[in-house]
Amino acid sequence: MIIRRFFLKLLWLYRHSFSLVTRGSCRHYPSCSEYALWQFECNTLPRAFGSTFVRILKCNQLFRGGIDYPMIGKPALKPAELSVNTIKYWFVPYQQNYFLIKNFKFKGSQC
Repeated sequence: MIIRRFFLKLLWLYRHSFSLVTRGSCRHYPSCSEYALWQFECNTLPRAFGSTFVRILKCNQLFRGGIDYPMIGKPALKPAELSVNTIKYWFVPYQQNYFLIKNFKFKGSQC
């Protein structure tokens, strides 16, 4: 948990300082830093590292880019009260995994 929090802080630092220089240069949606943030919030650390590493490698002119939502192994626990305002991510099943899609109306901070 401490390691996850450390990497989330590093991502926050990158997104609020270094990425201001390169804003809008990512070839994918969500951006690579947002993709990494979602991975580290909702996946195991090894899978988050692996997925983020592959995503960063694909962020160049040799790949097409476009919409590339993160995949997770299993969804997080459901909140006690379910409404559009309490759900941070939507989990869309695909084969044995789930696509992770952000809910833009969410006001909290839990996965």
